[in-house]
Amino acid sequence: MLRDKLYNCPVDATLSVIGGKYKAIILHHLKEKTLRFGELQRFIPQASHKVLIQQLRELESDGIIHREIYPAVPPKTEYSLTDFGKTLIPILTAICNWGICYMREYLRDTKGDFKN
Repeated sequence: MLRDKLYNCPVDATLSVIGGKYKAIILHHLKEKTLRFGELQRFIPQASHKVLIQQLRELESDGIIHREIYPAVPPKTEYSLTDFGKTLIPILTAICNWGICYMREYLRDTKGDFKN
């Protein structure tokens, strides 16, 4: 996190934290429960291993998620929202609801099915 970065507006600050390629999707899945790395990979199959780890580390650095590593073979790593991260839940819910409306309104083909 760049704590010394200057922002021109609050939206800029918010998007700098949650605006990564998969960050909002990660947070959407973590708002319900703690997840292991493999579960997040299954929820976001289009994310490469490297990019997913990078996004998780950035969210952890920003104080949005907590990473818990358990000494096991193989190592078990779990991710959850911090209390500060939980303050994003209303924003994530609003983004999700907007996406549902957008998909219903603009992504239907002539047969009424969602376009890919």
